Amino acid sequence: MSLLKRIEQGQPQNEPMPAPSAGGASAGALPSQQAASRLGGLSARRVAPPGVSQRDTYYDLKARVQNKLLAELDPSMDVSATVEVRRTIEELFENILAEERIVLSRPERRRLFEQIVAEILGLGPIEPLLADDTITEIMVNGGKNIYIERAGRIYREPTAFESDDHLMRIIDRIVAPLGRRIDESSPYVDARLTDGSRVNAVIPPISLVGPTLTIRKFARNPITVEQLTEYGTITPESVEFLKACVISKVNMIISGGTGSGKTTLLNVLSQYIPSDERIITIENAAELQLRQEHVVTLESRPPNIEGRGEVTIQNLVVNSLRCVPTASSSARSATRPRWTCSRP
Repeated sequence: MSLLKRIEQGQPQNEPMPAPSAGGASAGALPSQQAASRLGGLSARRVAPPGVSQRDTYYDLKARVQNKLLAELDPSMDVSATVEVRRTIEELFENILAEERIVLSRPERRRLFEQIVAEILGLGPIEPLLADDTITEIMVNGGKNIYIERAGRIYREPTAFESDDHLMRIIDRIVAPLGRRIDESSPYVDARLTDGSRVNAVIPPISLVGPTLTIRKFARNPITVEQLTEYGTITPESVEFLKACVISKVNMIISGGTGSGKTTLLNVLSQYIPSDERIITIENAAELQLRQEHVVTLESRPPNIEGRGEVTIQNLVVNSLRCVPTASSSARSATRPRWTCSRP
């Protein structure tokens, strides 16, 4: 049986694992509410090793290696430079394994390395799920329960977060760069990932099962109208009718239940807007993938911790009137504004 299998199952090992180094033992997990303010550095990526009474588990090994690695990384390193950071992490990772005399097979070594990289540069255990194009929804119900939607069916994933605090750190990592916050006074938030995926998070005391995270993924290559007709979602006649409505500037409302394809249809119809028009989108969380070049994307904003700074959908609609949301300038006075307003 491989070493990682013995570690995960809590079985005795041939040799005792080395004691945690000073760099790793002192690297406790940051409180979830402080993580967002310190997100720019690497310290928010630290994890708390299990208590001394617990057996030497896989998470203990991963935590000790990860914390020691973080202690040796330059805190001022730009984590957005993923290629350079990944190369640096790999060099330090190999050195740490050699120093602590941790013997792993090549697949085990690669697996541990990828998980640590996902913690430092990505979103931990859900990072591989985000990279899987067959998954359309990721649902996390507390740290130990992860579900996915694939081809319209929901499955439970064998992976899990180490704890609710671990999940909270990931949530903080998502919302902090967007200027959003989530705490007891504001226990839910809508956000987005860098790839445009929509995120909703709810934490206690609103959620009774611990922090929850829901990520709606969108296709890397937007669905085309040809695909919709091929799938039987819409008929060619309906497409021609809706195309005429868009070109004629007819007011339209697209509504439907959760996951029914509202955003997909809106993205498809947007291709019929002439390229010489200026489009202004107003959303709670930006997720539209319009295909024109002349697009202004506006996003509402909740109040800060002091109750200030809120920007509502209504504020944005009023402001958009001054942004010239019209067709070509030569016919501006005779045309109707182009707005795309999206709400969950």
